[in-house]
Amino acid sequence: MLRNALEPWHVLVVVLVVIVLFGSKRLPDTARALGRSLRILRSEAKAMKNDNDNAPDAPVGTPPRTVDSTR
Repeated sequence: MLRNALEPWHVLVVVLVVIVLFGSKRLPDTARALGRSLRILRSEAKAMKNDNDNAPDAPVGTPPRTVDSTR
């Protein structure tokens, strides 16, 4: 069923629809914003992974520590 789901002409139709909807002037700005968002997402995911890797192992049954913002 999904074997022929994404053929080259499907991609062409999607690209044409995007160009018609957004126009050629807004496409570079949209692509730039999408690229920035993806970079931020990747860096945040990497930071979360590093935080989990560097965190000491807590004993089983210990609730996670929270930050007290009232101080």
